[in-house]
Amino acid sequence: MKNKIAVSIAGQTYHLVASEESCYMEKVAAHVDAKIQEVLEASKVSLVDGAVLGALNIADEYFKEVETSENLRRQLKEYLEEATKLKMELSEAKREIFKLQNKKPPAGGKTAT
Repeated sequence: MKNKIAVSIAGQTYHLVASEESCYMEKVAAHVDAKIQEVLEASKVSLVDGAVLGALNIADEYFKEVETSENLRRQLKEYLEEATKLKMELSEAKREIFKLQNKKPPAGGKTAT
C-alpha cells in the first residue's frame, strides 16, 4: 500500500508517496532537513549547495555505517567459527572422558586409590 505524506525540508514542502509508514518517512525527512540546516547554519551557501553538502554528509554517514556493519558481521562470523571449533573440542573431550571412565581395569589388578 502506498502512503502519501507532505514533509518540509529546508522550508520547502514535498509530497512523498512511499510504501513505508508515514512516521518513517517523517523521520527520514526530518533527518535530511536537519543535515541541510546544519550546513546552511555553518556556512553561507545557497540552498542548492546546502542540499548537496547535506547529501554528501548523509552519504558519508551511510558509508561509514556500512563499513561498521561489515566489520561487525566479520567479527560475528569469526566468533561463530571459534564457537563451533570450541564446541567440537568439547565434544571430543567429553568422548575421551567417557572412554576413560568406562575403561575396565586390568584383570586381577588393583585400582589406585
